[in-house]
Amino acid sequence: MITSPAFAGKKYAVLGLARSGAATVEALLASGAEVVAWDRQDHMRGPFEGRAKLADPLEINLTDFAGVVVSPGVPLNTHPIAAHAAKFGVSLIGDIELFAQARASLPPHKVVGITGTNGKSTTTALVTHILKTAGIPALMGGNIGIPILEQPPLPAGGVYVLELSSYQIDLTYSLDCDVAVLLNITPDHLDRYDGFNAYAASKLRLIEMQSGTHLNFVGSAIPAGLVIPDSANPIPAIETSRQLVWPSLQGPHNAENASAAIQTCIELDISPDLIEHGLRTFHGLPHRMERVAEHNGVLFVNDSKATNTDSTAPALAAYPPDPAINGGVPRIHWIVGGLPKEDGLGPCEQHLGNIAAAYTIGEAGPRFAELLEPHVPVERAELMCEAVQRAMKRARPGEVILLSPACASFDQFRDYEKRGEYFAQLVAALTGAPEDAKTTLVEGGSA
Repeated sequence: MITSPAFAGKKYAVLGLARSGAATVEALLASGAEVVAWDRQDHMRGPFEGRAKLADPLEINLTDFAGVVVSPGVPLNTHPIAAHAAKFGVSLIGDIELFAQARASLPPHKVVGITGTNGKSTTTALVTHILKTAGIPALMGGNIGIPILEQPPLPAGGVYVLELSSYQIDLTYSLDCDVAVLLNITPDHLDRYDGFNAYAASKLRLIEMQSGTHLNFVGSAIPAGLVIPDSANPIPAIETSRQLVWPSLQGPHNAENASAAIQTCIELDISPDLIEHGLRTFHGLPHRMERVAEHNGVLFVNDSKATNTDSTAPALAAYPPDPAINGGVPRIHWIVGGLPKEDGLGPCEQHLGNIAAAYTIGEAGPRFAELLEPHVPVERAELMCEAVQRAMKRARPGEVILLSPACASFDQFRDYEKRGEYFAQLVAALTGAPEDAKTTLVEGGSA
């Protein structure tokens, strides 16, 4: 884990003991800090019995505390901890701020910070992959993977690649990234902010925390009227033909993700040949445009993470008709539906010309069928197993069976991960995968 003498002898309160909170308590205790830890669930407090003081920070005097570490999930605009800490002049901070304060005691390193409403997970994973394949010690953390404080420090010359949500940036004050990336800003999480401008300002703080000659890159999808720092460098467009040899980076959204990663790695002195090798060998993230199989010339793509139309639209844009494939007819067999978050097709409507057929599932299935039937062939499947089987019967070589539901999963699955895992298992079973890869498939999750 990452520890620091900067925390020794200081008092901290930690509110929320899920994975990042638990890692924070462990790192602070190992650094010699005095810790008050709390979670409303008894079993979350159990591991710290006798090691930390267990008390609700809302009910104690916070005088002389160095900070209250809260989970990014705590809504600062409504939770009483904000006002309580303010009475004692104590800052609310997150584990990323603790990491920032610990940097002085770590071996020499660099930090890349990546934020944006969309694409930050893919870009973070891609930068990390390129660095590792180039032989640079690297790890990713923040809003992805293992909490940063839980991971071992990198050796000298290493690079920490951090995906940062607006919630995490709100709890961070001294993270001076060597390279900062702001991919895009679109309306999101507005229940936590006083309007869109406040949300955008949170994202922009990642750049504002930088000092000296540290570099940043800003994407094109930044609404007009937002004041971008003069130091910002635009993420350049790339030739889309380059994506033909990057199998896990298809679509216009991934063109910008890849460009941001390229610019970041250039700034980190990675050679063009090594960057290109990383782009070609990147396998993507689970449930995000994940290529799960290719069978009889048909590609199966798991994009279960797409839980709204804004997220699904880039997936539909990623596979346009190709004159070299079946005469240039639409080639996407779209599996869509679940628990609806909105009514309508949203930006997906712009890409209906790419769809060979749609297969509707779940609670939202009938509504999607109504919206789509005037434009594309639709099969009302209800269950995913039926949708996949029907799509396999219709799909021809060169076409794509795409699970990109544009809906939440909770009508039939525990979460989008279970939905994506079930899709992958169905594909394995129906395409004749080895017997040990097959499972007894039950709608609602993996066996």
